[in-house]
Amino acid sequence: MKEKRVLYVSSEVIPYLPETETSSMSYFAPKMVNDRGGQIRIFMPRFGNINERRHQLHEVIRLSGMNLIINDLDMPLIIKVASIPKERMQVYFIDNEDYFKRKATLTDENGELFEDNDERAIFFAKGVIETVKKLNWNPDIIHVHGWMASLLPLYLKNYYGNDPLFEDSKIVTSVYNDSFEGTLDEDMIDKLKFDALDDDAVSDLATPDYISLMKSAITYSDAIITGSEDLNEELTAFIESQDKPKLEYQSPENFADAYENFYLSDVLKEEIEEA
Repeated sequence: MKEKRVLYVSSEVIPYLPETETSSMSYFAPKMVNDRGGQIRIFMPRFGNINERRHQLHEVIRLSGMNLIINDLDMPLIIKVASIPKERMQVYFIDNEDYFKRKATLTDENGELFEDNDERAIFFAKGVIETVKKLNWNPDIIHVHGWMASLLPLYLKNYYGNDPLFEDSKIVTSVYNDSFEGTLDEDMIDKLKFDALDDDAVSDLATPDYISLMKSAITYSDAIITGSEDLNEELTAFIESQDKPKLEYQSPENFADAYENFYLSDVLKEEIEEA
């Protein structure tokens, strides 16, 4: 992975949120690339239950200050950063007081999805892309983890489709068993269309449930990784139907070589030198 640039965009990353398949691999995959000579950037939402003092988050003034338009509303973008202890890895946090100040991640005290989770996902996707543009950092690979990050492929291939910074970037999406009950706001498709995304691009999201979100991410990705050993049957079948590189589930103990080979040979189409 020497000199390769990999952008990781995730709903959750340890140690900032509890350990899950998604949060664990969102830590171990970039650590592998970092350890093997690559360059990484990690982005996640700054959920309100992340302890800023304990994890030493601080605002990056030079990156903050932009406003993102979400459904005709100007929403200030705040960027914070922290370093993972004992690792040479920084994590960038996408923040906004209206969307992320509440002391929870995705659901309220009754376990109900927040009504604005669709807008939070749109804000997160656009916020990551705008921040990477401001960093002027062109990734070779963009690796997406978790449904809160699932709109990133849609926006990159459509809304930002002509941006030269991402012209050669390849998108990889890991699909996990991290479903949710019900749907996001039924008006979500209109909010996406407000960004001039055409009907065909967003048609899969007419009913914005977990399956639809992940199908959209898969459709607009260049390669797919099965992130959970037990994955939804409908998603498994949809992944198998795709004519693009695919990597089967790899355990956290044994994933490193498989991921590196997949990144280099299947995604970037490079020749792998025999050891």
